[in-house]
Amino acid sequence: MTNPSLNKSVPLTIQQIDTYLNNLNSWQLADDKKMIYREFMTKDFMAAVHLINRITEIAQEENHHPNIHLTDFRKLRVELSTHDANGLSESDFIEAERINDLPVESVNSEELPLEDEPWSGV
Repeated sequence: MTNPSLNKSVPLTIQQIDTYLNNLNSWQLADDKKMIYREFMTKDFMAAVHLINRITEIAQEENHHPNIHLTDFRKLRVELSTHDANGLSESDFIEAERINDLPVESVNSEELPLEDEPWSGV
């Protein structure tokens, strides 16, 4: 839930960002160091939509809304940054942790097509 004592307008230092990222699985820091993102490969389109719906519930509760991109019917990318801070704040990492706790219907790596094979069903 939203912590009213968080100051979303103060950006984290690179040292703070590194500390948070070291304790957060599957998220990456953008090159400009102003955003973190995670990519998901869901089982199918409905699994992706279900995950998006769960993320939007968290976003509404936290009053902190990520950018969400769905491509190729099951590839999902979630991006977090804090506009008021023009970078990353503690809110981004709190929300990322909550997103990590969500169940994800993903594909196994052996089910993924090889890079040089066209996506089946697309």
